[in-house]
Amino acid sequence: MQLIPAFQKDDAFLSEVRATASEKSGFRIWWLGQSGFLIQWQGKHLLFDPYLSDSLSRKYQGTDKPHVRMSERVVDPARLDFIDVVTSSHNHTDHLDADTLKPILRANPTLNLVIPEANRAFVAERLGCPDDFPIGLNDQQDRILQGFRLYGVPAAHNELERDALGQCKYLGYLVAFGPYRVYHSGDTLWFDGLAELLAPYQVDVAFLPINGNKPERRVAGNLSAEEAARLGKQIGAGLVIPHHYHLFTFNTEEPEVFVREAERYGTPFCVLRLGEKAVIA
Repeated sequence: MQLIPAFQKDDAFLSEVRATASEKSGFRIWWLGQSGFLIQWQGKHLLFDPYLSDSLSRKYQGTDKPHVRMSERVVDPARLDFIDVVTSSHNHTDHLDADTLKPILRANPTLNLVIPEANRAFVAERLGCPDDFPIGLNDQQDRILQGFRLYGVPAAHNELERDALGQCKYLGYLVAFGPYRVYHSGDTLWFDGLAELLAPYQVDVAFLPINGNKPERRVAGNLSAEEAARLGKQIGAGLVIPHHYHLFTFNTEEPEVFVREAERYGTPFCVLRLGEKAVIA
């Protein structure tokens, strides 16, 4: 099949990121595909949940659950040599990919890797890094890294699963920097209390999945397009940017469905193309 082309990729993408790094006003966002977003603020770069390889397509090739790729890759992760903070929200490979994160770690030896504390041993084994290298968070915890304050937010994928110590295995991240607040959901369903937990933060941008929860896919689910639009409205988000679609043919949704629902609820939104930038003043 013909891949969905990136709006910009490789040299063009990197040139734009580097050209705006010195800007002092506002912040910038780029969508890197699936749940991956790059935040640029005050010359610093935070990277949410990148997946920039074909590791899952190779892993499931020839099986009864092929991961057929739909879209172009935006950039070789080895070229992202300016990252200050990178997150993994949980252990699924499209959010914790060794083929993506190992090159990023090599290119940025001083970066901070933020994970759910419950996943520390798994992350260290998958990435081949020292057990004490990742920075672990739980819900009701926060950490300031490179000027970004990251708060752990529970996520249900499909359950609010905790380890024996009561630590979340699935997290979203609310990040505060300067006057801004952004929320990256990770993978999550809607659960009781989620909207009430987020509303007080008055987030400027909420990154929410739209691919839904369909048991026949045989993978854990997410918010639907309707739920993402409704949640964004309920928490008073300044902007909702959808994610978790157009990577694999078996587990996707069309962004037009989200657009229709966002317009119905009156939810401010922005649908980014691969490698496209949004500017928040």
